[in-house]
Amino acid sequence: MPSVVGLLEQHELAARRRVDGLREEADRIQAELAVAEREWQEWAIARRRVDAVLRPDVGSTTGAEVTEDPRDADAQPTPGVVAKPKSQVPVWRKGLAWSALSVDYQRILQTLAERVRLHQGPLTCQEMAAVFGMDVVPARVEALRSKAKRLVARGWLAEPAPGRFTLAAGVGGPGDGP
Repeated sequence: MPSVVGLLEQHELAARRRVDGLREEADRIQAELAVAEREWQEWAIARRRVDAVLRPDVGSTTGAEVTEDPRDADAQPTPGVVAKPKSQVPVWRKGLAWSALSVDYQRILQTLAERVRLHQGPLTCQEMAAVFGMDVVPARVEALRSKAKRLVARGWLAEPAPGRFTLAAGVGGPGDGP
């Protein structure tokens, strides 16, 4: 009759082998994911370049959209909205439309406007990164925090608690303005 310790060792060995196998599989999947993401980035870059070449301003890069993440290349601005990349954030005033902001800032406002519409509370930058489908890593979160703080300083957003952002009072939907 086998001992209890011997049975425990057998179960522990089987569990360790399973963990090792799963780790190997995870490493393989991570490597495949890195290759797929690289390919995706290349296609996104190619699409943006073709879009830039086909624009009516004949390939001028002054109005080209700059994105930090290839996932952002898939985000389409609201029809009829002309966003300026890397533009200054104007101080909010009644009647100023969201189209005065770049696509990245509009995306933040749209997400927070949806939260207000659903009577949900403010968001942290980590939560925003997750909502946008970004990797929730310090670089992405800090980039969002910088944008959110700029929007707070210009009156578009409010920060009711440290690190939690919502629309400022009076800021309406994307179509507000003249």
